[in-house]
Amino acid sequence: MALETQRLHPLFGVEIMAVDVTRSLDGSVAAGIRDAFEEHSLLLFRGQNVTDQSQAAFSKYFGPLLTSGSSNVTGGTIFSRQSNVDPKTGEFIPLDDRRTRHQLANQLWHSDSSFRVVPSLCSVLSAREVVRSGGTTEFATMRAAWDALPHERQRMLERLVAVHSLANSRRHLDDKELIEAQEKEYPPVRQALVRTNPVNGRAALYMGAHASHIVGWPVEDGRALLHELLEFATEPKFVYSHQWREGDVVVYDNRCLLHRATPFDSTRFRRFLQRTTIAGDGPTAPQKTALESASSA
Repeated sequence: MALETQRLHPLFGVEIMAVDVTRSLDGSVAAGIRDAFEEHSLLLFRGQNVTDQSQAAFSKYFGPLLTSGSSNVTGGTIFSRQSNVDPKTGEFIPLDDRRTRHQLANQLWHSDSSFRVVPSLCSVLSAREVVRSGGTTEFATMRAAWDALPHERQRMLERLVAVHSLANSRRHLDDKELIEAQEKEYPPVRQALVRTNPVNGRAALYMGAHASHIVGWPVEDGRALLHELLEFATEPKFVYSHQWREGDVVVYDNRCLLHRATPFDSTRFRRFLQRTTIAGDGPTAPQKTALESASSA
């Protein structure tokens, strides 16, 4: 089915018009949404009266839902709460609260769940309460960044594998106990540095804050390469900044987009976004062999 769409950015992303994602979707509509997702990477639905139940139901059109880890301060459910408001008291969460410090890592460019052996396909993020100033979410297209690289650079990069870990993206947080728990629950994993969409064959860089270093390279050399690529891939021409409206639902492809939160005055303005994350269908790279694991223990 051909859906009515409007571009969000010249390189990626569309708003899909006249679709209510809180209701059961006709098969042709669901297929059209999936086709748009594969083609455009980022989908926006405005004016949705979404609840946790309807968000979960819509998310399942893309695949099985992931449960956040027990070491996550808001973990143990299919929902990841992105908010400065305590759900029990309705009061602002203090700046020195572990939940506030944990969410600071969301301001780093990252791909959700790249620290899992099988990384996620996509995430669904709904806006329940929004702020008037700041608090945008930025998305960067790793497909367009890949396409902009010279061919000889692409040939070198497509052979590389990076090590990802949740602890790597949290190492700047002042919470040793939490980082150690995350490191235990999610040991480092290997991910291909370049991923190809199985539907349309489009390649994309795959990295972000969870990526620590390159397998087989000196650690500092690998980190320098990842930093260089990240700086290039997040240049303004590759980035779409989304100013949230209440009722927005955004679907973003974790295989080929990075995203990050931007700051706002969390002591004055209430903000509540709810995220569901959809499981991927397999690993991107072989993991350590038993011999390698034993030698590094």
